[in-house]
Amino acid sequence: MKIASLCLFYMVMTPLALPQSEAQLSRWLRRFPVADTNGDGKLTIEEARAFMASRRGGTDRQGPPTEFRVDPGWSEARFPDHAVCYMTPAEIQALYRKVFPEDLQPVFQVPRPAKALRIVGTGHSFMAPGYGTFPVICQAAGFEQPLRTHTGGGMTGSARFKWEQENGIFEFADKPQPKLLAAIATGQWDAMMWGPYYGDRPEFYVCWIDFCLKYNPNMEFFLSDAWPQLGQLDPSPQSEAELSVEAFIKLGREKHASTEKLIAALDQKYPGKVHIMPTSAALVLAVQAYYEGKLPGIEGINRSLSHKTYSIWQDQLGHLGPGFERLEGYVFYATVYKRSPALIEGDIPFKPVVDKQLGVLNPPNRAVDRLFRRIAWQAVTGNPLSDVTDRNGDGIGD
Repeated sequence: MKIASLCLFYMVMTPLALPQSEAQLSRWLRRFPVADTNGDGKLTIEEARAFMASRRGGTDRQGPPTEFRVDPGWSEARFPDHAVCYMTPAEIQALYRKVFPEDLQPVFQVPRPAKALRIVGTGHSFMAPGYGTFPVICQAAGFEQPLRTHTGGGMTGSARFKWEQENGIFEFADKPQPKLLAAIATGQWDAMMWGPYYGDRPEFYVCWIDFCLKYNPNMEFFLSDAWPQLGQLDPSPQSEAELSVEAFIKLGREKHASTEKLIAALDQKYPGKVHIMPTSAALVLAVQAYYEGKLPGIEGINRSLSHKTYSIWQDQLGHLGPGFERLEGYVFYATVYKRSPALIEGDIPFKPVVDKQLGVLNPPNRAVDRLFRRIAWQAVTGNPLSDVTDRNGDGIGD
C-alpha cells in the first residue's frame, strides 16, 4: 500500500513525461489499472493523460487532445495507393487473416436476422457504455443484435483515426488493421455507428460512408452526439453549487448546433442516410430530472465535484456514472429501431456495474430505469436530426 501511495505521489508531484511506447503504456497500466477508462485492457496515451489530470484534482484540464495534427493527405483527392480500401474484397479478407491470425472465426458473413439490423461501428469511451448495453436491450426486445466494433480510447476511437488505422495509411503505413473493412467488403451489413470527436470534419465520415455504400448500398449511418462536458464551461466550476439546469440546457444547445453543421454537410451528399443518436439531449433531460427530484438514488451531477459515487458523470472528462450506460443504450435502440424502450416489458438483465476502485455498484432502481426508457424516447423524437418522429404517441416511429 505504501509503495502504491509513493508511486501515485511521485506521479502527481513530478512533471512526468507521458508514456509513448507500448512497453511504457503497459507498465503504466500495471501500476495504475484504473487509468484504463474503457476497460479494454489496453492503455492509450489519451487515457494516461486523462488519468494524470484526474489525479491532480481536475485542475489540469488537458484531457484528451482537442487540437491535433491531421495528416495533409486528408486534403488530397485520393488516399495513398496502398490503402486497404482500394483492395479487392478477397485481398482485404486475406490481409485480415494475416494481421489477425489468432481470430479463428472472423465475422465476414452474418445471416440476415428476422428483426435486427447488422451493425458495424467505431467509437471511444463515450460510446463504450452504449455498445455494452445496446445488445442487452435488443435481446430483451426479442432479438439478437449483430454488432462488430473497432474501438479505442479518446482520439484513437475517432472515425478519422480508425480509418487511418484500418487502411494502414499516414502514421499507420504498413500497419493496417482492417477489422471493419474486411467485414464490410465481404459481408452484408445494414448500418454503421460512430462516436464524435473534437475537430470532426465531413471527410472523416465520407470515406466510411462511400466504402460502406460500395458494398452495401442500402446501409444507414448513426452518429452519437455525445453530451455536455464541464470543459465547455469557462471558468471551470469548482462545486456543483455553480451548476444549474439552465447551464446544461445551454450546453446542450451548443452541442446540437455544432452537430447540426456536420450533419447538414453530410445530408447534402447523402440525403436521409445519416442520423444522430441524441445522447446529449437525453443527458440534459436526465439533469433536469435530477433537479426535479425524479432520480432517487442519484446523488450528484458530477463525481469530481460532488464526490458522490452515484452521480450522472464520474469525472471532468464526462464519462458516465454508474447506471447511465443504460440510458445511452436506450438512445441507441430508440434511434436505430424507431421504437420506444418503454415498450419493452419487464426488467432487463444488465451486467452489474463494476468500478475499478469501488467494486460492484448498485444498479438504478426500477423507477429510474423506466424513466431512462421514457427519457430516451423523448430525446430521440424531440431531435429532428434523429429522423424519428412519433406523431400519434404510440411509441413506434412514424
